Amino acid sequence: MSFDPCVLPARQPSEAVPELGHPMLDRYLLFVAARCRPNTVLAAVSDLRAFFAVVPKEPAEVGVADVLAFIHQQRQPRGDGRVVRLADGEAGLSSRTIKRRLSTVSGLFAWLEMLGEVPGNPVPRGLATRRQQGRRNGVPLIRTPRTLPQVLDPAEVDALLRALRRWRDRAMVEAMLLGGLRRCEVLGLRLEDLRPGEGRVFIHEGKGGHQRLIPVSTRFFRSLGRYLETERPVVTPGAADPSAVFLVLKGPRRGQPLTADGLDQIVLGARQRAGLAHASCHELRHTCLTRLREAGMALEAIQAQAGHRSIESTRLYLHLANDWLAKEYLQASDLIDAAASSALLTLPADSAVAR
Repeated sequence: MSFDPCVLPARQPSEAVPELGHPMLDRYLLFVAARCRPNTVLAAVSDLRAFFAVVPKEPAEVGVADVLAFIHQQRQPRGDGRVVRLADGEAGLSSRTIKRRLSTVSGLFAWLEMLGEVPGNPVPRGLATRRQQGRRNGVPLIRTPRTLPQVLDPAEVDALLRALRRWRDRAMVEAMLLGGLRRCEVLGLRLEDLRPGEGRVFIHEGKGGHQRLIPVSTRFFRSLGRYLETERPVVTPGAADPSAVFLVLKGPRRGQPLTADGLDQIVLGARQRAGLAHASCHELRHTCLTRLREAGMALEAIQAQAGHRSIESTRLYLHLANDWLAKEYLQASDLIDAAASSALLTLPADSAVAR
């Protein structure tokens, strides 16, 4: 391929879409930017850059063999191969990451096929298997194992909260831990989104651009009030979002909106000071939704609180809520035991056993 697939800055300050340095790929990124959220565009940039770094060909020259070679390369161990993930024991990239990258590449070639630039999409939809009852079955190219996310137990939650040094940091953690907000939703909060009198928060730009109005614990609003009264600096003139709630407190960026990296560093620092093995922003959200389910909150209510578009995404918390599963099992087990024959509840005579 005649270009180096590296991310280039936009030509004009007003242009928010990054470029890869290839006219056809840059046109596709503009197409994606017109219909998707900014994070989706950044993910597409990263995925296409990774693909064409492994497959250095013009898009029209890419074939199925190139895609399969890309999958093979992504599965190779990183570094010296001695570091593996505990979740699946693999040393290469995770199946979810590879699957996402293939989805992005497939979207590119579907767009090129629509324009008539390529004869077909080189990314196979799956591997065909034998027919059953006149239907052809297939298996996906990449199998993604279903793993349960980690959550924090009450002692770990207390240790993490005690390790936080500022009211701003506690308010952000409690928004995820008590309200189930995503990291981007916490950072996107504006002053006009806060409704302390109602005990609710308006999420004006959730995942996929969807909005919702959700209740949050009074503990969050108490910490937030202390932050706004004693810590929040004056907004820097010309800031990208002057109404942003959570701002940088010191350094050259004081008064500017806090970034995702900044929030990650705050949680990481608190985790290390608390001596915890794990604690991320998304784990805080998982912990909140799991505890709500364990407390008896209806699955549909958890779906609304979490901002899930599909109830299937919320069903994950049925498996994380151990008390729910134990109660359901014990109830069913008692019914089975009650219907069992009394003869099955005793052992044969000792003499019969001896023979």
